[in-house]
Amino acid sequence: MRARMAIASAGVACDLREVVLRDKPAEMLAASPKGTVPIIVEADGNVIHESLDIADWALAQNDPEHWLVPPDGNMAGMTALIQRADGPFKSALDRYKYANRYDGVDTHEQRDLGLAFLSDINTRLADQPNLFGTRPCLADIAIFPFVRQFANTDRAWFDQLDLPHLQSWLAMHLESARFTSVMAKYPQWKTGDAAQTFPPDAA
Repeated sequence: MRARMAIASAGVACDLREVVLRDKPAEMLAASPKGTVPIIVEADGNVIHESLDIADWALAQNDPEHWLVPPDGNMAGMTALIQRADGPFKSALDRYKYANRYDGVDTHEQRDLGLAFLSDINTRLADQPNLFGTRPCLADIAIFPFVRQFANTDRAWFDQLDLPHLQSWLAMHLESARFTSVMAKYPQWKTGDAAQTFPPDAA
């Protein structure tokens, strides 16, 4: 989702091929034997694998909403916060959400590790609507999809937490036009199918 949001914000036209991971097309595996999504295959054959790298690739071409230039702070600060989300928080999230994939995991311990990060975010949002000031930036777009996953793992428990600023921030981004637009469903792409243009308004 964060890769698609960055591409949509940048207005960079791409050929979208929606894949189902249990039925990966040969063309995808030929381009990227890792078999993970998302990936971008550039015209020269260069492959970009990670969602943040794809976001950087798109926003380097065009950043009309100034996601790379936060109103407060700087790129170094955004990078540091994103690294915390992608590192320790994502590790705790995976072990909380998919405990059956890990041996000897204490689900509540992992949930508490994730909650510590969310508490820091809640404090950060106490006097500003977004992580680095008055408008969204790359950090918001990079982090809120993981917070969404954490919240949806046990929504009743999450909703009763005393984290009002975090919960309002999450709701704002989930209800945003940008997120709503990239959540549109696309049919599975198979060999021989035409690709779809993404974002649709770039067609």
